[in-house]
Amino acid sequence: MLILFTLIFIAQPIMADHHKSFHDFKVQDIYGDEFDLSQLKGKKVMVVNTASKCGLTPQFESLEELYRNYSSENFVIIGFPANNFMNQEPGTNEEIITFCEENYGVTFPMMSKISVKGDDIHPLYKWLTQKEKNGLTDSEVAWNFQKYLIDEEGNLVKYFSPRQDPLSEEIISWIEG
Repeated sequence: MLILFTLIFIAQPIMADHHKSFHDFKVQDIYGDEFDLSQLKGKKVMVVNTASKCGLTPQFESLEELYRNYSSENFVIIGFPANNFMNQEPGTNEEIITFCEENYGVTFPMMSKISVKGDDIHPLYKWLTQKEKNGLTDSEVAWNFQKYLIDEEGNLVKYFSPRQDPLSEEIISWIEG
């Protein structure tokens, strides 16, 4: 009996972490305010790491189009600026949001700059990239503009490579489905 109790006691934190959902996280928006992801319950979410000085930066245009087309249908995009790839997001939060608004008319929520890989990886990205935490799959953020899809209940359902067009049929079918 003692062995069983000990196993349950030891396994509980591991099991609790596995059952964590996207909605259990709180992050900072680009203005420094707390953004509780639980407010997105009931919505499909695309999480994307962004950069202002990348060959894929023009994807901001497609992301904004996708957001404008589907935000009224319980869909949201959350952008996370990150400087993990060849110093392609060197700016401050203020510089990043100014760039996004002036050059691409971005209206979807942008968060504060974080790290999406390495020793200083943000806890949300640990969850997105580790099967033991998200319950679906292991992945590594390959470059800027990698896309993670989260369902209405806060579960990771799929991820797409950085080169995947945000307006692809596969992504639109998922949003409409």
